Amino acid sequence: MASPEFGEKPADSPPSEKADITEAELARDNQPGHLSQKDEKGRIDALALDPAVTRASFSHLDEAKILRKMDIRLLPMLALLYLLSFLDRGNIGNAKIEGLQEDLHLLPNEYNLCLTVFFFTYAAFEVPSNLILKKWRPSRWLPTIMIAWGTVMTLMGIVQGFSGLLAARLFLGVAEAGLYPGVAYYLTMWYCRGEIQLRQALFFSAASIAGAFSGLLAFAISKMDGAGGLEGWRWIFILEGIATVVVAIVAFFVLHDFPETARFLTEEERAFVVFRLKYQGQATGEGSRPPVPQAEEFRWKYVRDAFTDVQIWVNIFVYWGIVCPLYGISLFLPTIINNLGYTSSKAQLMTVPIYITAAILAVVFAYLSDRVGKRSPFIVCFLLIMIVGFSMCISSTDPHVVYGGVFLVACAIYPAFPGVVTWLSNNLSGSYKRTAGMAIQIGVGNLGGAMASNFYRQADSPRYRLGHGLELGFISGGIIAALVLTFGYATINKKREQKLREGDVPYSVEELSAQGDRAVTFRYMY
Repeated sequence: MASPEFGEKPADSPPSEKADITEAELARDNQPGHLSQKDEKGRIDALALDPAVTRASFSHLDEAKILRKMDIRLLPMLALLYLLSFLDRGNIGNAKIEGLQEDLHLLPNEYNLCLTVFFFTYAAFEVPSNLILKKWRPSRWLPTIMIAWGTVMTLMGIVQGFSGLLAARLFLGVAEAGLYPGVAYYLTMWYCRGEIQLRQALFFSAASIAGAFSGLLAFAISKMDGAGGLEGWRWIFILEGIATVVVAIVAFFVLHDFPETARFLTEEERAFVVFRLKYQGQATGEGSRPPVPQAEEFRWKYVRDAFTDVQIWVNIFVYWGIVCPLYGISLFLPTIINNLGYTSSKAQLMTVPIYITAAILAVVFAYLSDRVGKRSPFIVCFLLIMIVGFSMCISSTDPHVVYGGVFLVACAIYPAFPGVVTWLSNNLSGSYKRTAGMAIQIGVGNLGGAMASNFYRQADSPRYRLGHGLELGFISGGIIAALVLTFGYATINKKREQKLREGDVPYSVEELSAQGDRAVTFRYMY
């Protein structure tokens, strides 16, 4: 018998309150402002999860067209938010070569401490921020924290010494903590795991563009040296902070919250997006076994499950193998190039081609990873390329070789980073476990930034052998962790396949849903 159309009951089905919605009711309920956000979410969820609704119920919809609509409405603003976040986080490196350290009379260890403290508050506030994002509306929470960090960034332009800069960096970490893990999780509320890395890369490539834009912007703003009686590096903080606040105000009106309430999609399209997300990651072709939906309700158990899940902590070592080089490059690239004998202005400009190339590669390889449905082979290959790049840096004094090594490293980091974030999100099932797990990964993982802030000491200039050597160590650890995860996922999937073949599933659909990615029906992606 053919599957029923969306919202239509099969002739032999029992009465269903969820499915029994007349056209008049649908038209009335779809009027903007008629229902609250919570009620509208509940209504669309009920339609998508009705037992009478199957994938075939949506077969007449153009899935590619729906994805394009989501891409156009979501990704440009998200990319702009992260561009500003990464710009504001890393512009202290540009300010340093424009005279910040000398004007504030900072000792080398004081400057490194100012870099380091950012990551402690940044890591501490990521899990709470993600939980707030899930409970509250993204269109309210994300712009709110943007205004907070934009204000802090602007005030960094008037600090007068070490203590002021240290305090500003601490508060910047608090304010920025929710942006990247929040947006990375937010994308998983819209896209399925086989299409998410491309979107993560499009969004994250804004960080690479920020690196290029940061060099160009710092080069231009530094020409304002003396304007208003302020040094050029102060104007870098002030103008970029003001720009962040302005964009945040716009974001209040532009960001969308959830698929269920997205007015740019029809009601049927919204239900389809929700349906796809609810049942992703589950084994198929298991006879009459009903599909297992993803758990959406909040329980502290799901948060505890995230903190005790071994895969998250192993993944953090992979994350460190990528994020330590990422922060080492973003914070010290202008200084490294400057110390090779180039002027500060030329050093700023020479960072631009590195970041632009890296952004393009991030998108290309994310598309390929989604297309083949694999994560670990790409990540391991990029880690190996990083080893080659840092080996070039540590073994040569030729500025051209060092620049080439740094170029190679950056071109591997930026495709690898969205890959490792996507890999974990693919393998966490249950909405609240995923939001907590991704925040743990990015929060604890970004302590690697605190470590990387101290890798490149002024005393080691211009070779920075210690810094390059430490990066090589973390990358090697990341390769080992990635191989451990890959082997573990493959082994678990095989055992679960065997249990399903034997019919060894003594759980109800509700129990399997609550188990999330630990359920026998869930398949890990590697």
